[in-house]
Amino acid sequence: MASDTDDRMPTNLRLLKILEVIATSERPLSAIEVNEQLGLPRPTIHRLCQTLQDEGYVVQEAGTRKLRPARRMRTFASGILNASYIHIARHQVMTQVAGVLGETVNFVVPEAQGMRYLDRVETDWPLRVQLPIGSHVPFHCTASGKCFLASMTARATRRFLSALTLAQATDRTETEIDRLTREIARVRRRGYSTDKEEFIDHMSAVAVPVVSAEGHFIAALAAHGPSSRLTEDKFEEISAVLKEGAERIAVKVV
Repeated sequence: MASDTDDRMPTNLRLLKILEVIATSERPLSAIEVNEQLGLPRPTIHRLCQTLQDEGYVVQEAGTRKLRPARRMRTFASGILNASYIHIARHQVMTQVAGVLGETVNFVVPEAQGMRYLDRVETDWPLRVQLPIGSHVPFHCTASGKCFLASMTARATRRFLSALTLAQATDRTETEIDRLTREIARVRRRGYSTDKEEFIDHMSAVAVPVVSAEGHFIAALAAHGPSSRLTEDKFEEISAVLKEGAERIAVKVV
């Protein structure tokens, strides 16, 4: 249904509005589905969506005419999140969280290649796991990846998992879609995700979502460290500290 924006929307805002609709959707959208929220003339929406494709901001999902964010839009979004004043405010909160937990804390965003470490605060412990900023890690066997998967609906999660190569990273990696889907459902209910040596032997992690005021997933705030320190009986306590930090980050920078 057309909105009250229709062709009265300022011309210089139309591309931004289209990007906003596509970026905040949990699934790829056709130009017509995008336009259900914008109410632009049909020739206009098709022309503008084609422009965004030509410029590398959106791409058609394989085998469909539906649009999803492409590399240029993801780079744009990551740049905004890492703008200097935003980065400073976020990093200060992460430093405080790391000080409470005594473990490495990470700010991790979803990208096509996996979950990307955008920012981190290292622990002072001599025994630590090195995953430098810029690293990409899998969706299915990391706390941050499962946190992102839990932000989707159950149907979208299953569809997403079905499109992944579920590689066996350790003996504990879960690669069966039904069991993974049930685990993601538990993550939704309790509000945090875990990795119990599923990505790297002897490393465990806990992650919680950072969400916008509109409820959209922005990133995962995660703590990881040796399993000898991050024992399962501490997961809930760690998640509570991370949740408080995620809420403060959302207020400051999202």
